[in-house]
Amino acid sequence: MTYLSKSYAIVALAVLSACQTTTKKEKAAGSEVSETISMVKETSSKEQILLNETIAAHGGDLYDQAHYTLNFRKKKYTFKNEKGRYKYTVKSTKDGDEIYDILENGRLTRTINGSEVSLSNKDIAKYSEALNSVIYFATLPHKLNDKAVTKTYEGTTMIRGVHYDILGITFKQEGGGTDFDDNFHYWIHHETKTVDYLAYSYSTNEGGVRFRSAYNPRTVDGIRFQDYINYEAPIGTALKDLPSLYEKDSLKELSRIISEEITSLK
Repeated sequence: MTYLSKSYAIVALAVLSACQTTTKKEKAAGSEVSETISMVKETSSKEQILLNETIAAHGGDLYDQAHYTLNFRKKKYTFKNEKGRYKYTVKSTKDGDEIYDILENGRLTRTINGSEVSLSNKDIAKYSEALNSVIYFATLPHKLNDKAVTKTYEGTTMIRGVHYDILGITFKQEGGGTDFDDNFHYWIHHETKTVDYLAYSYSTNEGGVRFRSAYNPRTVDGIRFQDYINYEAPIGTALKDLPSLYEKDSLKELSRIISEEITSLK
């Protein structure tokens, strides 16, 4: 029996005990216990259990204090998580100038050759989203438990003879970023609980549909990192149909999502 199952059983026994008396005080207590049961049911939903198992398979609690550096497309990134706070950075060179962006707990600053520069609100949103996106995908599935995330269990399927559970992800507008209306599917290996495939549809820049296949998994100081082959599908393609198109080699490869020189800085 899992921990959550034990918790549910204990709470249920408390409800039965409360029902044996009929005083107003005890009825009120029984109501509080019922609320607790509802909370247990919510936290032990199938999709939440699946996500918790998946996060654990990729690094679990180690994400909460993670501090790493990595290279992605000729830019050097770092991310540091600490007790719900975070700091992401990216360093690059353009036309001989060294550009350094810092996104710390939602606030972006940019320096060029060591001097801080003023940015428009549009550029702040653009550079923040670009930096956040790289770290978000590099550390999947860590951020899928954020408050703005809505999770659904989409059933099971087979991909190339392997059994997968499907986790659907959408975002609330509040806290969901500029692309809150994106839709995601994650195909999670039934046995290992790893994210082997993911797909998403988006509406910005005329929209699109992408499917990613993970490869080159490696564990660095307890956290799993993996690269992806990024495929394109016709706009309007349902996410649930992408695995069958992938098996038929009907998807066009667009790019490779490769993180290099990953190093723990702890």
